[in-house]
Amino acid sequence: MKAIWTIFKRELYAYFTQPTAYAIIFVFLILSMLFAFTFGGFFQAGDANIEWPFLLIHPILYALLAPATAMRLWADESRNGTIELLGTFPISTWSTILGKYLASITVWLTALLLTFPIVVTVNYLGDPDNGRIISGYLGSYLSCCVFLAITMLVSACSRDQVVCLIVSVMICLLMLICGHDTIVRELSKFRYDRLVEALTNLGLWDHFRSLTRGLFRYQDMVWFASMIVTCLVGTSAMLSAKRA
Repeated sequence: MKAIWTIFKRELYAYFTQPTAYAIIFVFLILSMLFAFTFGGFFQAGDANIEWPFLLIHPILYALLAPATAMRLWADESRNGTIELLGTFPISTWSTILGKYLASITVWLTALLLTFPIVVTVNYLGDPDNGRIISGYLGSYLSCCVFLAITMLVSACSRDQVVCLIVSVMICLLMLICGHDTIVRELSKFRYDRLVEALTNLGLWDHFRSLTRGLFRYQDMVWFASMIVTCLVGTSAMLSAKRA
C-alpha cells in the first residue's frame, strides 16, 4: 500500500506540474458546458434533467480526451528506458500499475467534480431526481475509468505517445459506437440477432445508458469492473514480457 501511495503521489505531481492536465480539464469543462447550454438546448428544453444535454456527450469527450492524459503512463517509461529501472526498485509491478492508474482517474474525477455548477443550476431552476443525477455521474465516471484502463494497456504496448493516442482513441470510439442504439437498429434490420446481442454486451453504450436512467444493474457493474481489471491484467502481462 505504501508503494502504491508513493507512485500515486509521484504521478499526480507530474500531472499537475505540467500544463497538459490543466489544458485537458479546461477543454472538457468548456465543451461539456458549451454543448449543454448551447447545442444541447438546456434552457429551451425546460426540463430539469441533465441526461440529454450534458451526460450523454461525456463518453465521446472521454474517448477523445482521456487517452491524452494516459498515453504517457508507460510510453514515456519505455522510450526513456526507465521501465527497466523501475524493475530494479523494491516495488512490485502491480503497485506501479495501480499507483499510475489511480493518479489518472483522480485527474478525471477532479474534472468531473468541477462540473458541479450544472447540478446546482438544475436544482435551482427545477426539482430534478438527484438520485438519477448521481447515477448518471457514476456512469460517466466509470466510462472514463474504462477508457483510461484501455489507454494504459495500449501505452504499455507502445513506445510512441502519438501512436498510443491514435490507437487508444480508435479503440475507445469503437467500443462506444458498437453498442449504440443507431448501430444496433441498423444491424437488427438484417436479423443478425447474435451479433447485435454480442455488440450490445461488448459495447459501452448500453451499460452507460442504464446508469444515466438511474438503473443500478448488476451486469453493468460487472461489465465495468471486468473491463478495467482485464486491461490492468493485460498491462501487467505486457510489462512482465518486456522485462523478461
